[in-house]
Amino acid sequence: MLIALAAIGWLSLHRTPQPQQPIGLFTALPIWLGHTAIDDELQPDARPHWARAELQRYGTVVPLDTLDAAGGSDPLRGVTRLIVAQPRVLTPAENVALDNWVRGGGHLLLIIDPAYTEETPFALGDPRRPPAQAMLSPILTRWGLELQFDPAQPMELRLQDVMGAQVPTVLAGTFATRGQGNCRLWGGGIAVTCAIGKGRILALADAALLERDDPDGAGAKAFSALLDSAFAAN
Repeated sequence: MLIALAAIGWLSLHRTPQPQQPIGLFTALPIWLGHTAIDDELQPDARPHWARAELQRYGTVVPLDTLDAAGGSDPLRGVTRLIVAQPRVLTPAENVALDNWVRGGGHLLLIIDPAYTEETPFALGDPRRPPAQAMLSPILTRWGLELQFDPAQPMELRLQDVMGAQVPTVLAGTFATRGQGNCRLWGGGIAVTCAIGKGRILALADAALLERDDPDGAGAKAFSALLDSAFAAN
């Protein structure tokens, strides 16, 4: 019994967020600044996205515009934990930078959606509009992963079990691996964890849990659980 209690205590200790470490955020979703910084300035009293509070439990959040150090300053320097959520298309240099960062020991929570469904005020073609489809094939291929999508599935909200968390999904994708031993699929493939070099990734093939409208808190609970799982050992 003493051994079991000690083990529980150790796990609890290592699942506690480390607020002294920064966490990077790279996303096209209106999580940190609304749809644009100008929107926030025009509506200073607008309710912030609930995900901000969840992220801030982990310390200082560093919003990133790029992952590439082409401008002379490495945006990932000093960042050991990173969230990439439904981003714009990565440049070749950003793919290389992200791969090198993970292999060097970074912990990544990757949330990508092959059929993003949350409504947005911006028309098709507007650069402020979040991507309707995640376009990360180069980096996924590098890691031995493939994002798949079944267009025949019904468009309905579903709760799917991912590592013990009930994750809300709508038109979710699934990951496929090459059978490599460093990756494990969860929830029938809706999520995958991989050890990449010295680092680790946890990827989810749906972004519905990050929708602003979360009346019952299911998205927040799922996001919190995924953050704990992705960053527990860092």
